[in-house]
Amino acid sequence: MSRVLTILVAMFTIVFLMAGGMASAYLVGGLVEEHWFSGASRLTNILFLVLVFVMVIATLLTMAERKWSAFIQDRMGPNRARIALPGLKNRSLGGLPHILTDVLKMLTKEDLIPGTANRFMFNLGPILAFAPTFALFAVVPAGPSVMVFGHNVDMVVATPDFGILYVLAIASLAVYGTALAGWASNNKFALLGGVRATSQMISYEVALGLSLVGLFLTFSSVQFPAIIGDVGSMLGNGSGQAQYLWRTDGAFDLGLPAWGIIIQPLGFLLFFAASFAETKRAPFDLPEGESEIIGYFVEYSGMKFGLFMISEFVEVVVLAGVTTALFFGGYHLPFGNEWLANLPVMQEHGWLLGTILGTVFWLKVLFLIWVQLLIRWTFPRFRYDQIQSLGWKILLPIGLVNVFATGALVLWDPSLRALAILGLAEIGLLVVLTTTTKVPAGGAHEAHGAHGHDHGHGGHGAHDLPAHAHGAAPASTH
Repeated sequence: MSRVLTILVAMFTIVFLMAGGMASAYLVGGLVEEHWFSGASRLTNILFLVLVFVMVIATLLTMAERKWSAFIQDRMGPNRARIALPGLKNRSLGGLPHILTDVLKMLTKEDLIPGTANRFMFNLGPILAFAPTFALFAVVPAGPSVMVFGHNVDMVVATPDFGILYVLAIASLAVYGTALAGWASNNKFALLGGVRATSQMISYEVALGLSLVGLFLTFSSVQFPAIIGDVGSMLGNGSGQAQYLWRTDGAFDLGLPAWGIIIQPLGFLLFFAASFAETKRAPFDLPEGESEIIGYFVEYSGMKFGLFMISEFVEVVVLAGVTTALFFGGYHLPFGNEWLANLPVMQEHGWLLGTILGTVFWLKVLFLIWVQLLIRWTFPRFRYDQIQSLGWKILLPIGLVNVFATGALVLWDPSLRALAILGLAEIGLLVVLTTTTKVPAGGAHEAHGAHGHDHGHGGHGAHDLPAHAHGAAPASTH
């Protein structure tokens, strides 16, 4: 019971802190708009959205992943670090002191550079790996545009006309950091890791871009604000993902929203898989597969290694944010948006509406982060040929089919209802495929006999291995 209470208190604290952060962002944005110049709130958004929300969440993820991995592997997580203060020196504080110790270790550890390395390129590698990932969140709206102190406040850093194309362009720059890190070290093992990482990232960039074409066709735009959409009034439907495909009549709007996950479920799966492969995290962590090859940043130490490590967690947060904006309605609620926005108190205090919807956005981001951690500690590492086959032979053809099907259905039914029916059918098929248990050939009796035979030899039989491990590689590959 105490553990359940602890979890509930932690969840309430997280929601409270997020709501407080969003309220501060809107109020500070309104103040600078009033006292400085129009558009000044976007400068403060850099502080709140990028430096506070993204960076703090990424920092806490270094601990959250270790705690989650310990939970899923049924072992004790990090709990040894203590703060030598009265009343705290005997408390683990949920492992949070480990974050402080990790930061101090990175900052104070000796910075070594190989004597034969290219010093300029060696120092440039971590910067090119971290900076593009950090800049990706600049175009993701984390809340609606509302009136605060008589001035319009946008909860986004920038809204360029090219929108999502900015994400694809900046994300591709991370390849240079990976390649330079492996090459500039003048280490053959680091070079092999860099080549493997570069090949993987370039392969999945093709499927990544193609997975979003169906979404562009659906909403006729590449801009985040247009895809997320605006809430409509009581008399009219909204736009983008704020609109309803089917809805009830009445003061409280209830219906099926036009979220990307509903009208483009195939696009979501392609985008999420390709983006996950871009982050180079398990099961796509081939560039750092210690059992096969040494990582591309093996020669880095100190804070340079820390930049590579923290950029991985920033990528997790950015991927969750971009996925939320494109496929999960952004900051919109699944229903009740119009009712909430038209309440007198929300009309009078715009920052309150922004706080509620902004908190909804970050809760969706946290959910997708949890999904990534779940995948990270559930599936074993793929073989390199499997990763390349997935990108070129599976994701790419499916992406082309999705583009053709989306274009045809949008032309046939611009209301997007036909596309939604197809999307719901795809979701249903996916649920059936993932929940159906495959019966071994020969029936349960034969499987039971094989089970007993393996134990009769006193060892772990094939039934103890993961499903994909049976005959995973031909003899010639070993």
